[in-house]
Amino acid sequence: MEMPPDMPAHGEMVPLEPGLRRIIAPNPSPMTYWGTNTFVLGEGRVTVVDPGPMLPDHLEAILAGLAPGETIDRILVTHSHVDHSPLARPLAERTGAPVLAFGNATAGRSPVMADLVAQGMTSGGEGVDHDFVPDEILGDGDRLDIGGGLTVEAIWTPGHYSNHLSFAMGDLVLVGDHVMAWASSLVSPPDGDLTAFMASCDRLMARDERIHYPAHGPAIEDPKARLTWLIEHRKGREAQILAALTNGPATAEALTRAIYTDVDPALLPAAERNVFAHLIDLATRGQVTADPALSPDATFART
Repeated sequence: MEMPPDMPAHGEMVPLEPGLRRIIAPNPSPMTYWGTNTFVLGEGRVTVVDPGPMLPDHLEAILAGLAPGETIDRILVTHSHVDHSPLARPLAERTGAPVLAFGNATAGRSPVMADLVAQGMTSGGEGVDHDFVPDEILGDGDRLDIGGGLTVEAIWTPGHYSNHLSFAMGDLVLVGDHVMAWASSLVSPPDGDLTAFMASCDRLMARDERIHYPAHGPAIEDPKARLTWLIEHRKGREAQILAALTNGPATAEALTRAIYTDVDPALLPAAERNVFAHLIDLATRGQVTADPALSPDATFART
């Protein structure tokens, strides 16, 4: 993964626009780009979004980056992956601010994904913060008055993760890991749910915000164009899977090897998770069948 030549510094609080600041955690990787974007909303009595991974230095940087006399009123978490939520509890203990989120690590999980977990399917591979429990639940459409005439609206956007929230403030949205400028968002069952992901894309597309701020990487200045790309990217992969199945029934592993012909073999397990995400969605929509039952090892056929 190549980093941009103008990559922002870690641990430095930077104003992005009125009422919005960003400080980047020092956890760059192929999954997190330059690191987790921790956002600070408002002034005076502020709201922190996605404190990030369990890095004590980042906690200190957040506190040191506040203006003199500022205090943290609340902590919002987009979802419970280990690069987003673990630092929320230590920050809450230091500041007395409550942690707000959609729910714990299993909140919002669909019956299809719950059944796969019951069969023994394990986490989607990104690292789940199983200990995460918010102090207060934020439901879809809930609004928070954060002072200074600013209001934050919680938007439930499952897909990348079942308890994923985006946060709208004015004409901007903090979109967490749902939309990113530098990569397509990972949807890895059973944590990720492609049916929900596509519905969340449609939901964000129907809104009219000016700009999206992801939890990794730079801002998305044309949200509708990026969402259109994401939707078409997924539809293209779906078409490849259906075309491969015209040759006869196949497993997710066989389909992956047929479709991802130019991928490093080390990346094939992740690619297979992606193919399985599409197969679950196709099965849910009645376009494929799974024999003997829906599972990672099933044989799939077109209906």
